[in-house]
Amino acid sequence: MITETLLIWTARFISGVSVRWVDSQPDTCQRVYFANHTSHLDVVLVWSALPTDVRRLTRPIAAKDYWERGFVRRHLHQVFNAMLIDRKEIKVHQSPVDLMLREIGDTHSLILFPEGGRSPGEGIGEFKSGLYYLSKKRPDLELIPVHINNMNRILPRGEFLPVPLLSSLTFGPPIWLEAGEPKNEFLARARAAVVGLKDK
Repeated sequence: MITETLLIWTARFISGVSVRWVDSQPDTCQRVYFANHTSHLDVVLVWSALPTDVRRLTRPIAAKDYWERGFVRRHLHQVFNAMLIDRKEIKVHQSPVDLMLREIGDTHSLILFPEGGRSPGEGIGEFKSGLYYLSKKRPDLELIPVHINNMNRILPRGEFLPVPLLSSLTFGPPIWLEAGEPKNEFLARARAAVVGLKDK
C-alpha cells in the first residue's frame, strides 16, 4: 500500500521541487489554492508541498475520468483525498461548484486548476468561470495563487515516466472577489496573480 508519507516523498523526489511563499504563509484557515496546470502530477505536487496540518484539511480537485482509470490512480486519489469532478456529465442541478462547497463545509480547503485542462507549453490559458462562482458563493474564502514552474518538462503531455529535472512552486498573497466585480475582470486578475509569481 502506498502511504501518504511515501507519496509525498516520491512527488518531491521526482519533481525536485523548491517551495516559496511570497507575502503569505501556510495556514489552516479555509482557502482555495488555485494554480496553473501543466501535468497530471500538479495535483499531488501542490498538495504534498503543504505542511502536514494544512495538507490534512486540503482537498485537491481532480478529473474523475483520469483518476478513476486503473487501480494505482484510484488508490492514489484516495490517499490525497481528492474530490473527483466528472468533466463529461456536468448537471445544472448539481454543478461542480455546488459539490465543492458541500464537500468542504466550514473546514476544508481546496486545490484547483482554473484553466480546466492542462495548457500546452509554458503559457497559462484563460481561466474558466468556476473560480468566480466559487468566490461569489463563498466570498470569505481566501484565494491563494500558486505558480508551478517546469512540471511540463518533467512529465510532458502523453508521457508516463517523469524526466528528473528541478521544478518550483510559488505561493502568492491572497486575493478575494471584490463586491460587484465583473466575472471577466476577476478571472483576468486571478490569472495575472498566478502569472506574476513566475519570476518571484
